[in-house]
Amino acid sequence: MRDERPGFGQQTRRRFLATAGAAATAGLAGCATVLSPDDEYDVGMTAVAFTPPTITVEVGDEVVWQNTSSRGHTITAYENTLPDGAEFFATGGYEDEQTARDAYSNEIGGLINSGESYSYTFETPGEYQYFCIPHEQAGMVGTVVVE
Repeated sequence: MRDERPGFGQQTRRRFLATAGAAATAGLAGCATVLSPDDEYDVGMTAVAFTPPTITVEVGDEVVWQNTSSRGHTITAYENTLPDGAEFFATGGYEDEQTARDAYSNEIGGLINSGESYSYTFETPGEYQYFCIPHEQAGMVGTVVVE
């Protein structure tokens, strides 16, 4: 049964990720991206990947992405895959995918640098696919499943 306290599911997910991150830290020694158990984010970013690549949340949950790498990244929804009635989301606050792509191409718009974060609250159930504009060709894509 789900605990209905505000933010409870969110904190549980973050607590799990912090514990998993602490366990993984030993295995990541010497890597460019190291997770800290004190970080409060749901999805981290390596040089060319979102970690984890897929996350499942509930309607109304906020997802926090943290740039845990030394490279700049974007978070941009694939507009044509959004669930019916869902709003577009992207770092930089752009209203659609093409505007986000153009802004990045013209002025590196929407870029979040190392240590910066971005959050979005998912209000519509379904599957949301997203990507990093500069690293899309390298396979930097992710999915948020909202139940």
